[in-house]
Amino acid sequence: EASQNTAMLTTFNEVNMKPIMELRKKYKDHFEKVHNGSRLGFMGFFVKAAVEALRRIPAVNASMDGSDIVYHGYQDIGVAVSTPKGLVVPVLRNAENMGIADVENTIRDFGMRAKDGKLGIEEMTGGTFTITNGGVFGSLMSTPILNPPQAAILGMHKIQDRPMAVDGKVEILPMMYLALSYDHRLIDGKEAVQFLVAIKDMIEDPARMLLEI
Repeated sequence: EASQNTAMLTTFNEVNMKPIMELRKKYKDHFEKVHNGSRLGFMGFFVKAAVEALRRIPAVNASMDGSDIVYHGYQDIGVAVSTPKGLVVPVLRNAENMGIADVENTIRDFGMRAKDGKLGIEEMTGGTFTITNGGVFGSLMSTPILNPPQAAILGMHKIQDRPMAVDGKVEILPMMYLALSYDHRLIDGKEAVQFLVAIKDMIEDPARMLLEI
């Protein structure tokens, strides 16, 4: 349906994961103690970054209802979870109200229940945006397929050390390719690029998420 009934295309960017990795290394033990065993992963940061980017660019959070465009005043973010029978996409309801620990705990719960076949259909419907992480399987780059009637999906990938030019010098940095597949009927190229750049800026400078800048 996504390939036949949408004007789907994909834009790419890359993000330096070093700031998030250092933040995680510094605080993961304390985070786990404070939040009752919750592990500090990468998905919590990407969900929070997506929430802020969706606020800035509402078209990416929209969906199609027949010939109508529906703009949502909330962020219900689907997160692709692997099961023995394939991927399922349970939804983080009102992700804009969730802290990083809430996101991580909920995703972990989704993953455990998905493997046991205990996710209900109501938990996998109604999302406004989706994030998928092919990097856990080693994917370096991909073009994720839309989850209709949503307008866009963000693809995360493998973190790979690469030589990068920084201030005229070559540094080895842990880089990740990001992909945003989107429906061109709702979102133009400028908005798609701005959305990815907003994600990149917040992941590379996590204080932006706290300050909402």
